[in-house]
This record gives sequence, structure tokens and C-alpha cells, in this order.
Amino acid sequence: MEKLKILFAVVFSVATASAASLGVVQTEGGGVQGLNIPLGLLRSVDVFKGIPFAAKPGTFEKPQPHPGWDGIRKATKFASRCLQISMLQTSSFGSEDCLYLNIWVPHGRHVSSGLPVMIWLYGGGFLVGGSMGPNFLNNYLYSGQEIADKGKVVVVSVGYRVGTLGFLSTGDSLLPGNYGLWDQHAAIAWVHRNIRSFGGDPDNITIFGESAGGASVSFQTLSPHNKGLIKRAISQSGVASCPWALNRNPRKAAEEVAENVGCPADDRMVACLKSTDARNLTMAVPRVAQGSPDYPGVTNLLLSPVVDGDFLPDRPANLFHNAAEVDYLAGVNDMDGHIFTLQDIPSLGDKNQETPVEDVKRLLTAYTKEMGPAASEIAFAEYSSNWGSTPSQDSIKRAAVDIGTDYIFLVPVQTDIYLHAANARSGRTYSYRLSEPSLMAGPGKPYHDWVGADHMDDLQYVFGKPFTTPKAYGDRHRDLSGFVIAYWTNFARTGNPNKGNLKVPVTWPAFTSTEAQFLDINAKMNESSTGRDMRLRFVRLWTSTLPSLPSYGAADAQ
Repeated sequence: MEKLKILFAVVFSVATASAASLGVVQTEGGGVQGLNIPLGLLRSVDVFKGIPFAAKPGTFEKPQPHPGWDGIRKATKFASRCLQISMLQTSSFGSEDCLYLNIWVPHGRHVSSGLPVMIWLYGGGFLVGGSMGPNFLNNYLYSGQEIADKGKVVVVSVGYRVGTLGFLSTGDSLLPGNYGLWDQHAAIAWVHRNIRSFGGDPDNITIFGESAGGASVSFQTLSPHNKGLIKRAISQSGVASCPWALNRNPRKAAEEVAENVGCPADDRMVACLKSTDARNLTMAVPRVAQGSPDYPGVTNLLLSPVVDGDFLPDRPANLFHNAAEVDYLAGVNDMDGHIFTLQDIPSLGDKNQETPVEDVKRLLTAYTKEMGPAASEIAFAEYSSNWGSTPSQDSIKRAAVDIGTDYIFLVPVQTDIYLHAANARSGRTYSYRLSEPSLMAGPGKPYHDWVGADHMDDLQYVFGKPFTTPKAYGDRHRDLSGFVIAYWTNFARTGNPNKGNLKVPVTWPAFTSTEAQFLDINAKMNESSTGRDMRLRFVRLWTSTLPSLPSYGAADAQ
């Protein structure tokens, strides 16, 4: 037995010694050295943490090039995440010096070269978020290791400014905003210039992100500043058309921040804000109030990108020609709106409490208030059309979740998928819906047993958590994670999720303006997992029927 152990040890040490490593890598700023993590027989991943892609940014200024460093920089520790408010909005943490990125490079027997590159943009409502180390309960959700190793791609995660420092704007040239988007762009440009030294192909960059990160991906493809830098893009549960993704009245939030830090709201405001301590500015963010059916939480997100005439020269819907050559894959979770609607109508989540029909009507009234007085009645008639005369609590609660999912995520994502396909030249388009039931749903668990894929449920599968923390998951979740990593990395490699290094369970049909096909992703996929015209009736309701009602135009123009 002892001899066997020694033999295994010798074999393992030979294998890991034979697995390649980059060693010191030369970047435009200087040399960096990461860590090499052996993963078994002739497989390893080089990890570089905390490489600066820009200098410490000035308050409300675009990012500037990093001055570089002497000697070899140890890239073995995550940098701080960008300065932001805590989830409870009672304190702040992080640093102004936060424009860093992390890189995962997989190797076999030989050092990798020419690999596809995937750049991750995190979510967090443009208010919070980070990819620098543990996200929640000491769990590092955004480790690129599994994607890199399984898909044979280089994975990069980046920091970008959020909250007041990232997205405050006066709506004019004095304080144009979009600083967080400029940070993302600077990171993409840095990767394009430097990734070849890490074994990546600078001409095959895919950006991917979720929620506000998915919307960021969308904005990056629409901006003329990224021409030639991005080959492909993946938006998960968030696009430029989402109602929370673009701020149409930024001045309001700027004046509220100014008032909170004691700055005047006149022509001295911008100079005063720029000279205010960054932590005070961060804490002065307009409070995100607890939602209610009359004031849904998602309508409280007052710091987000703006049409600034520069990064976004026009409204997003008019910029899709800039993404005409970009392959685009986008989709939603089938109950993306669940956690948000739960905040607005707390009775939804209580298995022993009834949700009044009136609450569903109030939620619809809040979402349709700019569309004229008849809008909520027309919408309610659609969502309650299959209820019968005495609707069950499940019917009422599910309708509320459907309304939240459609309004906040699904309809805008479908809108942008249609726009991409209509404007595409060489770029291909793919649409999906993730329908794997929530791990929190079922008997003895907090969620109703009908709850499907909630917001953020996709992240664990994309980043391979069922493989890295196997005890928390079953075999079906490992199957699903394998499917998602295969589709995502095949797409990054070839622009077609079906073609690449990894086998997929079902052929994913492309989305075109005439054939609006999508893939339904879950652990039990088969040939019937494809569909067309995702929730078309409700997409038409929100994009055509309601906006064409009288008085909508007047309210929208204000």
C-alpha cells in the first residue's frame, strides 16, 4: 500500500512538473508574475491577480494609462474592489485605486497560445459589485478557473467604478457620467494590447456579464469607442434596453447627491462635488428605498449610464449598427424578476400568506404609469387571462413574478436581440432562457415549489460552482454547468455555441429576424428544448400595444 502511495506521488509530481507555466509575463507596464495551480495530469492554470490596467482615477474623470512599475510585480493577491456603499447602505468599503484585472490561463503539456479571451463584467445594479475575491460568505463566485480549464480559454475579470463615482452625471458636458463604462472600455483596450503575452488571441475577445454587467456588455458593443476591440458578446439577464439600465433624468440624482454632501445646486455644484471626499460622495448616493407595489425597487436605481454624446452618442436603440459585426448571445432566467417582485410584494414569498389581486394591479400601475391610464387595465387583462373566475394563490403569485420578469428583464432582452439581428451584417445572434428550478424551491425550502431560475441563478453554472463545491450540488447541476460552459466557450471560440472544443447536448439554433428561435437551458435538455417567439404575446404587449396608447408620447417626452 505504501509503495502504491509513493508511486502515485511520483506520477503526480512528474505530471504537474510537466504542466506548462508562463512564468514572468511582460506587459506594457512591466513584468508580472502570477501563481501556477496544478490541476492534475498535464493540466494547470496560471492565475494573475491585481494587474493594473489604468492609473488611480481622478474623481469624475476618465481613466488614464498606468505609469508602470520597475522590476517584476507579484500578481498573487486581489486588489481592492472599487469604493462602494455596503448592501445595508450604512457604510462604505473599497478603494478609489481599483482599476485592476485578473487573468486565468489554462495550460496542457505546452504553454498556451492563441486562445480565445473572455472578459467578465460583474453585476450589482451599477451601485455595488466586484470581481476581486470573495463576493458573499467567503465564496468567490467569479473565479475564472473552471471556465478556463474546461473551455480552454483565457478568462479576465476587471474592476470598474460603481455608484456615485462611476455613474453620477449632470446630463451635460460639466459632469457627463459613464465613468464606469469608460473603465470597462479601458480594460478591454488593455486586454487587446497585452493579452497575446498571456497566450490569448487579441482578435478573438468575448465580453460577458450578468445583470448590470450584461447591460454593460450591451453598452460596450453599442459604443463606437470599441470598434475592432470586441469580436463577440454575451449578455445574461441585462441589456441596454432594460428600464433600469439607462438614466433619462440624471440631473435629479446629481442634485440629490449635492444636497447630501452640502454642495449648492447651481453653477458651483460640479466644482464642489469634484472637491468632495470620495467616501462622502459614495455614502451620498440616493437611497434605494424598500420597494412596494406602488414604488417598485427597480425604479429606484438612480445611478446608471446616460446618453452622453460621447461613449453613447445616441439612445441605445439607434446604435446597433456599431454591433453589426459582433456575434451576440443573450438571454434571461425564466423567473429573473422573482427576487425583485418579492421585495415589492413581500406576501409573494410567504407560503402561508395570501397575495391580494390588488397588489398585482398596483405593481402593473407603477410599471405602466408613463403609458396612459388604460395601460394597467389592458396589461392586467393579459396577465390574468387564464385565471378563471376564482384564481388560485399560485396563479396570482406566478402572474406577479411573470410581470416583474417581463418588465425588468425578458422583454428588454428580447427587444435588443431583435435589434441586434435586424442590424447584423456578419454578426450572429443567439437567444436563450434558463429554466432550471431554483435550489431554494420546493418542500422544506423557502421558495414555492414552482419557482424556476431566479435572478443570478445562472452565475453558479457559468462559473462551474457545482464542480468546485460538489457537496452543495447534485449530478444534474454538474451536467447543467457542463452544458453552459460548453455553449459559452464554444461561442467564444467560434461565434457558434454548437461548434468548438466541447460537445453540447442540443443544437442551439441561431436567432434571425424571421426565425426568432431560442434555446431553453436546463439539466434535462433534449430535442424539444428549442422554441421560437419567446413570450411573444407579452413582448408585443410591452413594446407595441402599451406604447401606442394615447398620452404615452407626452409622458415619455418629459
